[in-house]
Amino acid sequence: MTASLWSRIEPATDWSSLEKFSSESTALLRLWRGFMTARSFVAAVLLLLQAVGFVLGLAAPPLAIALSAGYLVATLLALRYAPFQPIRGFGATWTKTIGIDLIVFTALQLMQVGNVNYTPLFALPVLMGAVLGTGLVGLGTTAAATLLLLGYASFSWLQQPGADSSPRFVQAALTGTGLFVVALLAHEMARRLTREEALAQRNRSTAQMHALVNDLVIETLAEGVLVIDLDGRVHAANPAADEILGQGLAELELPFALGAQPAWVPLAALARQTFLRRTSQSKEIPVAQLQGAAREVRVRTRLTQARGRQSESLCVMFLQDLRELEARIRTEKLAAMGRMSAAVAHEIRNPLAAITQASALLAEDLVDPAHRQLTTMVQQNAQRLARIVDDVLDVARARQQRLLPLGEVVELDSTVRRLAQEWVQHVQRQGVLLALQADDSLVRFDAEHLRRILVNLLDNAARYAGDRDGSIQVSTRLDAAGRASLEIWSDGAPLEPAVQRHLFEPFFSSESRSSGLGLFLCRELCERHGAAIGYERRSLTADGPEGNEFFVAFAAAETRLTQ
Repeated sequence: MTASLWSRIEPATDWSSLEKFSSESTALLRLWRGFMTARSFVAAVLLLLQAVGFVLGLAAPPLAIALSAGYLVATLLALRYAPFQPIRGFGATWTKTIGIDLIVFTALQLMQVGNVNYTPLFALPVLMGAVLGTGLVGLGTTAAATLLLLGYASFSWLQQPGADSSPRFVQAALTGTGLFVVALLAHEMARRLTREEALAQRNRSTAQMHALVNDLVIETLAEGVLVIDLDGRVHAANPAADEILGQGLAELELPFALGAQPAWVPLAALARQTFLRRTSQSKEIPVAQLQGAAREVRVRTRLTQARGRQSESLCVMFLQDLRELEARIRTEKLAAMGRMSAAVAHEIRNPLAAITQASALLAEDLVDPAHRQLTTMVQQNAQRLARIVDDVLDVARARQQRLLPLGEVVELDSTVRRLAQEWVQHVQRQGVLLALQADDSLVRFDAEHLRRILVNLLDNAARYAGDRDGSIQVSTRLDAAGRASLEIWSDGAPLEPAVQRHLFEPFFSSESRSSGLGLFLCRELCERHGAAIGYERRSLTADGPEGNEFFVAFAAAETRLTQ
């Protein structure tokens, strides 16, 4: 019956999981060390009993003393050097541990002195086989212990044929049954322990993965995140929150009181209000900075769900810089406006060409100067509209061509000299100086695109520069890394900070008659060619006047651009 019960339970046991987690299972490792320590302790007690018997005058066989001493040495060596591994069969591992225990306990039982009974010691190898071994090992070890006990009963009956040996056989049978029950229970507990530990390990790995992903997401969020408890203490904060709050939040040791900084008192009040009302809150709050003006911050709060009676809800506070939000909205609006403008420009082009042509034909037949002046005004404004349409369409084309391969290489100095001279002759502008010092450097750039950039920058410079010689200067040079650059400097008045922030945005211009697309088109063309465009206020010489300089840093011609 016991064997059938074991066979019914065993198929459900996934001992492959025991093999899989045997080298990592801390619980089974502790059980292994516990068994090794218990064996050493039993060996020491056995040797001590033999020594006490010898001191008390009991006739302890020398072989029993030697056997106990040898068993103690073997268990100590196993405790120190035996590697931890599950017992998967009746091989070397089983022999060096369980096998030795069965042999030693049986031998001591045969050599017992007086009424000393070593039968209870057989529980140790049976438990070890059931816990650290497979079902077959546990069953086999228990069966071996039971057979050894029955063999000892038979040996005692042979030694004393006339004596009543039935109690010994009954005692061996009952002990064997008890060992089978103990082995079953120990085996079931070991199986559950293995299963629970494997599940815990998988859950721990999953939790660690989720924690790493959450940390990464929170760290890279553009929104600031604060985690606040009921007492107003901050337990977690991401770098975006430190940047938005601007009071050295990253240097504070967590947890800290949110109301400790005077600038954060409104945030602490909003967190308290969230806990009191048990609902999400949203508010725009000015947050003072260590440097500069206060920053307008949109604050949203959410409460986490409390798990159990012992846990408390946490307030998660999201911080969003209104300036960045407005800039994002403005960018989206500009993108939509750009698409609409390109569509409108296509529709305007044909009627505009008809107006220009009709105005030119009408001017041929007019004699009255006043009428000619009116047609001239029509032509000038039509040309202005045509330029705006061309700018809008150029922006659209530049965006569509950003992924096209770029293979044209131009010699920077000679190209800039030719384009600058053409512009001077066209606009009849005097006082433009050239300082080309790029040493005939080659850059990967489309010549027509370079012309558009240079003409746009020169037009801007001419609009605000003075009339003296050198009021506009065009220069090229190589930096220490051998990277070529183009600079257009003019002696115009400084740009206002509000203008500087939006210089390269589309449809932005401080000139009422400008489309606001020139610098934006320059930036688009530069990005397509791997170049960078920028602005700075500086003087060309140590004692010279300051001026406005737009610069273009080119990518080297030998560099293969991959957009």
